[in-house]
Parts: sequence; structure tokens; C-alpha cells
Amino acid sequence: MGKVVERADWFELILEAIDEAIHVVDDQGMTIFYNHNAAKFDCLQKEEVIGKYILDVYPSLTEKTSTLMHVLRTGKPIYHSLQTYLNKNGERIETVNTTLPIIEDNELIGAVEVAKDVSKLSALSNRLGQQKRTNGVTRREQMHDFSSFLTNDPLLKEMLERAKKAAAYPSSVVVYGETGTGKEVLVQAIVHESDRKNQVFIPQNCAALPESLLESLLFGSVKGSYTGAIDRKGLFELADGGTLFLDELQAMPLTLQTKLLRVLEDGVVRRIGDAASIQVDVRLITALNMDPFEAVKKQILREDLFYRLHVSSFHIPPLRERKQDITLLSRHFIQTYHHQFSKNVTRLSEETEQLFMAHHWPGNVRELKHTIEHAVLMMPKEAEEIIPLYLPAHLCAHKLEKGIPKSSLKNQVSSFEQTLIQEALHQHNGNIKKTAAALNIPRQTLQYKLKKYADAEI
Repeated sequence: MGKVVERADWFELILEAIDEAIHVVDDQGMTIFYNHNAAKFDCLQKEEVIGKYILDVYPSLTEKTSTLMHVLRTGKPIYHSLQTYLNKNGERIETVNTTLPIIEDNELIGAVEVAKDVSKLSALSNRLGQQKRTNGVTRREQMHDFSSFLTNDPLLKEMLERAKKAAAYPSSVVVYGETGTGKEVLVQAIVHESDRKNQVFIPQNCAALPESLLESLLFGSVKGSYTGAIDRKGLFELADGGTLFLDELQAMPLTLQTKLLRVLEDGVVRRIGDAASIQVDVRLITALNMDPFEAVKKQILREDLFYRLHVSSFHIPPLRERKQDITLLSRHFIQTYHHQFSKNVTRLSEETEQLFMAHHWPGNVRELKHTIEHAVLMMPKEAEEIIPLYLPAHLCAHKLEKGIPKSSLKNQVSSFEQTLIQEALHQHNGNIKKTAAALNIPRQTLQYKLKKYADAEI
């Protein structure tokens, strides 16, 4: 035990900073490290757990159902295993655990477990099931329609017209484009235009979960099929009669893609651990953040699955390829945050427009939206224009890199000063007092400079 305790001390600060729950036991199952996040899941204090036997801490678990005890017994690691137990308050907790043996000099001296709480995801699945049993309808006011997709781009407008036509049919749809281009907005618009618009709509990101959990979430499980498994409907069953949207399909493991293809071809699902087939009527819409042909070429998307899905496909171009939409979208987001934050802002300054047109927008429409939100938050209530001073610092970085040709030293110093103030404001979330302290200038001086730059519309 001493060796493990010594090593736990070395890494304690690191393990406390990790978002997941960390639990370390010695070879007898006695707890020697237990981080803050684990305590939060279990509604316990660390002092109640350190030095305690694992099954005394979790009385709802047994030697067979505890992943830590299983690893101590077998000496073999467990990856991405679903475990269900009751915390101190009697609440049902579901975690995805990776549990590893600690070996030194070929001797098992303990085990470490990293657990991610997925109880909220499970509760969401159960709520969806209850919702379907009661009225079968996802709240329609939360859904986008085609009017939500703002564009002045002729090619994109033409694509939207094709998508409207495809919406009327039950065939599969593939939407692809870079992150932040608005794929889910388009998907929701297609659903809203379809004859299933009043039926359940379930979105699921394939990159958000490990393979074992994604499989049980999609296809369901029966009690006893694996450690912690319970009788549960999968998303295909919950979406019966409606639409299932699988985002980032290229992140789905190939083995699961094979099972997905079988569902599409046969129209039936089998829960994990069950031989019975369940008939489902689900319209499947998928999205990728890359060209699907490239995904097939890289062998991260099965070719047979792609051609089964590829009845209708729609590509959303990145924002940098449709610059005419930047001003249109900016006005829309300004209007949104103008009301949300009770500010007087109505427009971009001319220089801000130039910066926006020069920017590459790797995060696309989502990045533009968050940039506008940031700027409106940083602005004084009475300001009407978004000037560069209120933008995230990286958007103005190229001004310093390129310099200002044919400009006086005074103007260059002023521009540099403005950028420094802007970066400091960003770092301190717009707090004037903290920003002034960081710049080592009086608060009144900072307020004067902010007003000067705003009046000059720099």
C-alpha cells in the first residue's frame, strides 16, 4: 500500500484538476485517493471515503458489479464500461468507467478508475421515452424552419430549395460541411418541412460517447447483457415514427456502422443481449463535418453505408466562401443580442466590417455569432457601433502583423495601445477595475481612453 500512497501524493494536484471522477484503491480494495468530482457524484465528503473499503462506500455494488473489484480480481483493464449504482442520497448514478490495474515489479498493487457521469444523458433518454408515450411530439417551437437559414448566396439558396423538395419524402438525407456552418439548422428545417414534423425528433452526436455507450444508446439493452446493463429502449425505438439525426457520423466506429447499415436495410433493431427483433419506422438524417467521399477514402466511413444513406445530400459551404452573408448574419446577431442584453448597439463600424471580411472564420457562423455576443457584452450600454476595441483580440492580430503603412508614429502607438487594452479587457471579462490594474494605469485613465477610441471609431 505504501508505494501506491506515495505515487498518489505525487499526482494528487493533477488528478484533482481533471473533470472526471478519479478513484484509486490498493490491492485490498481500500481507497487511497478520491478526487473532488468523485465526491460530487456520490454526495460524499472525501474524508468519508479515504481509507474505506470500496464496497462499504458503494453498498449497492457487489464484487461482480463493481468495476474496481473486477480489475483487482482479474488484473485486467476495463475500458468504457457502464456502471450503475446508488449514491449516498439514494439517487441512481450511471457512469462510464475506464479501470486499470496498477502493476509494479509484476505485482498487482492497486487499481485506478476514471469515471464519467452520464446520468443526465440516461435521464434524457428516459424523458424522451416518456414524451413519446404521452404525446409523441418534440416541442415544435424549438425547431428551426427554412426561414431560419439566412443567406444571400445564390448557390446556397438553390441548395435550400432542393432540400425543401427532399424534405417531403421519407428517404435518408446526408448533410455535410465544416463545424459551425449550420448543419443542424438545416436538418431541423428539413424535419419541420416533412410529414413527420409533429413526431419525435432526436439528435445524437456520434463523437460525444465511447463506442460501448453509443451502441447501447442507439440500439438499447436488456438487463444482464453486460456489467450494469438495464432494460432500456434505444434511440431507434424512441424515434419510431419520427426522425433520428446522427451528427458527426464519421466518428462512429466501423463496427457500429455495420449494425447501422443492417437497421437501414431490414428496418429492425436488436437490443444488446437480446435475440428478438423490433420493427422500427425511423427516418434517418446524418451529418458529417467533412466531405463524405473523403471520409470513405480515408476508411472512416463504410462505402456501403454511405451509398445507402446518400439518397439526398446537401453541402453547406464555409462562411469564408460566402462573404456576402457576413454582414447579413452580423445584423441578425446584433439584433438578437441587442434585445437580450438591453444594449443600444445597432451596427458594425466600417473598420469592424473590414476586419470581418478579412478574417478566415474557421469556426464559421458559430464563430461569428459568438464574436458578436462577446462584442455586445464588452460594449458600454450607450454605444451604437461595434468597434474593433470590443472584439476578441485574435480578430485584430493581423493589424499588428501587417503594420499600418504611411501612418505616423503617433497613430501606430495609438493602434498598439488600443490592441493592448482590448486584450486586457478580454482577459478580465470587461471588468474595468481589473483591466486598469493589469495595465498599471488608473481606472479613470482607462475609462478616458475607452471613450476616446469609441468616439474616434477606431
